[in-house]
Amino acid sequence: MNSKKYNKVAVGGTFDKFHDGHKKLLSTAFEIGNCIEIGVTSDAFGGLKGDIDSCQERMSNLKSFFSDKSDFVVIPLNDPYGTTIYDADFEAIVVSEETEPTAVEINNIRVSKGMKPLDIVVVSFVLAYDGNPISSTRIRRGEINQSGNIIENRRK
Repeated sequence: MNSKKYNKVAVGGTFDKFHDGHKKLLSTAFEIGNCIEIGVTSDAFGGLKGDIDSCQERMSNLKSFFSDKSDFVVIPLNDPYGTTIYDADFEAIVVSEETEPTAVEINNIRVSKGMKPLDIVVVSFVLAYDGNPISSTRIRRGEINQSGNIIENRRK
């Protein structure tokens, strides 16, 4: 009856300026897993990226977007690994091309602790209309919107 490949799946990120790339990443996690743990970088950890929305606001946005689902939890992340290096129940992790090296690190840590490595599911970038990846950084800069549409630069 259950056609999902994994019982417990991890996915993490900053999830600032929630955009189509985030939606693809998270939708993939929900497609393959029964229970999804979404790690959201804490204010202290995520703040390394610059001027971003508060962790509480980013977590709230995710919960709102997935209000039709009940099979997930949203937790703050204080480091790149979250609970994946402690919780042996995880079976897979969904990452972007950019964060795949972190998933490899997680697996190295898990194996060193005698845990099974996670299956790593890499989701390709969603491209904006200019052919470059949609990113929160580009949205913050005013280059594109959350759907990847180019914002005409206003000359000062």
